[in-house]
Amino acid sequence: MKKHYAKNFIATLIAASFYLPSALVYADEHSGAHEMESVHDHGDNPIVTKVMFDRLELRNIDGANPLIIEAQAWIGNDLNKFWLKTDVEKRDGEIEEAEVQALYSRAIAPYWDLQLGIRHDIKPTPTQTWGVLGVQGLAPYFFEVDAAFFVGESGKTALRMSAEYEFLFTQKLILSPELAVNLYGQNDWETGTGSGLSDITAGLRLRYEIKREFAPYIVVNWSRQFGTTANIAEKKGESTRDTTLVAGVRMWF
Repeated sequence: MKKHYAKNFIATLIAASFYLPSALVYADEHSGAHEMESVHDHGDNPIVTKVMFDRLELRNIDGANPLIIEAQAWIGNDLNKFWLKTDVEKRDGEIEEAEVQALYSRAIAPYWDLQLGIRHDIKPTPTQTWGVLGVQGLAPYFFEVDAAFFVGESGKTALRMSAEYEFLFTQKLILSPELAVNLYGQNDWETGTGSGLSDITAGLRLRYEIKREFAPYIVVNWSRQFGTTANIAEKKGESTRDTTLVAGVRMWF
């Protein structure tokens, strides 16, 4: 029964992600929503694109040399955008973790977007597909916030939240404290995640913008697993805490 409802929910999200753009555009044309658009663009609201590699890192941990890629791309205007997001981790030449998200994003307030779509976990196996409902934007005091609620097969649920802040030492040298939290609704022994608070990662990233589109950085990350997730890791002989210092590149175009 839970699996049936989960599949229906995912199907509803997918259908909504295709229907909402045309519906909202129609609403804009027949309401005052276009006024908000004209304020931003003074009558001109072009379609623009952006591709960003937020993290491109090659680490040296236990000789595994993992490659970390976090990237996203979008196309759209001030009010409506389509997003692609991906996270990939590769160790010893093998992809261990990989996910892709396809999202429709709608501006719901100044600096805030509502996002709706699907997420597909390619690795680890078994593969999983989730419906996604999230918000992304700029909180008071200029905290960048990204939060997403996921509903998967067999009634699985998850919540992912991240926040980032930027301290400008100069126009080019920038320090960014970062925090990411993952929570799950059920135990999943196959993927090694437990219900409740699963893990927290906190980091400090110092980047130097050679130009705005290209910035090498160094980052120190502290991560810890909790609850059932930590118990699963301990039974597998894995550490539940980790500290890493790595270098990488952040770039966009």
